[in-house]
Amino acid sequence: MTHRTDITLADILKARQTIRGKVMETPLLPSRFLSERAGVPFFLKMETMQPTGAFKLRGATNAVLNVASGTQAVTCCSTGNHGRGVAYAARASGMRSVICMSSLVPKIKIDGITALGADIRIVGTSQDDALAESLRLCESEGCVEISPFDDPFVIAGQGTIGLEMIEHQPDLETVLIPLSGGGLAAGVAFALKTAKPSIKVIGISMDQGAAMDASLKAGRPVEVTEVPSLADSLGGGIGLNNKLSFAMCRDLLDDVVLVSEEEIYRAMQVLYYEDSHVAEGACVVGIAALLAGKLPKSNGPIGTIITGRNVDMTQFTKVMTGQDIQLGERIVKGQTYGA
Repeated sequence: MTHRTDITLADILKARQTIRGKVMETPLLPSRFLSERAGVPFFLKMETMQPTGAFKLRGATNAVLNVASGTQAVTCCSTGNHGRGVAYAARASGMRSVICMSSLVPKIKIDGITALGADIRIVGTSQDDALAESLRLCESEGCVEISPFDDPFVIAGQGTIGLEMIEHQPDLETVLIPLSGGGLAAGVAFALKTAKPSIKVIGISMDQGAAMDASLKAGRPVEVTEVPSLADSLGGGIGLNNKLSFAMCRDLLDDVVLVSEEEIYRAMQVLYYEDSHVAEGACVVGIAALLAGKLPKSNGPIGTIITGRNVDMTQFTKVMTGQDIQLGERIVKGQTYGA
């Protein structure tokens, strides 16, 4: 695979052509309830409709289709959705895939990847542990590693979401992006700001274990302690040798907002009860920030990306019925919706 340290609009346009027919162009749906709360039109980019249930299929497909000719196997570290995307794309291309994950990844995501025929490696208690195993496989078994966020083809693939959003709704003023390793935020922000430099792009993450936020505040990639979260897909480090996503998020994001587990819990309820969408906690952080009054005022339409639906249904049921949830040593106090 070609290694690069920059992204261009041409890369995103090429990615769109590469993944066309293999990945859905998803709708941008208005939310009446959230529009009323925001005071401006509020739109949901429904990446939950992808065949693998999450946006990660875009970048994974673009990266898999750009590996060197003759590649027999690909590997990655993942909090679940990237691994599922890589496994799906690899199977479609006739390649073996080995997906490395930590013990924090929910069983539903592991089972979904297994069903796609991938080899699974559960290693340690962090994304960094899973990454070490993925890199070891590159050395020992000749696999090609596909980073979940710090890869030019992955970032370009995720950037196609930004193209679609601004084409479907050219008057968007603010876009809220779930922020983890930064591949999604980097690609989408680049596409949006290239098309419309005045647009505000805000990264949203959980308030404990947010590696990109900590790195941006430190001015360099740093390690964080991973903790269980309703937004499990946003966990993991960004890599101390990060080559792309850190710099792009630093240069392109207008702000980063953090939300609590209780605010994520509430947002999952709102999205389900008001808009009838099942989504992971990581997907609703933009909604959580809106409901908590943590966003700067927007004079025009707001959009957010509902990134995935691969949620632990036992946990989801507890959220919908207002039960307490145990997250490691923490208890998130539940509340019945509307109470």
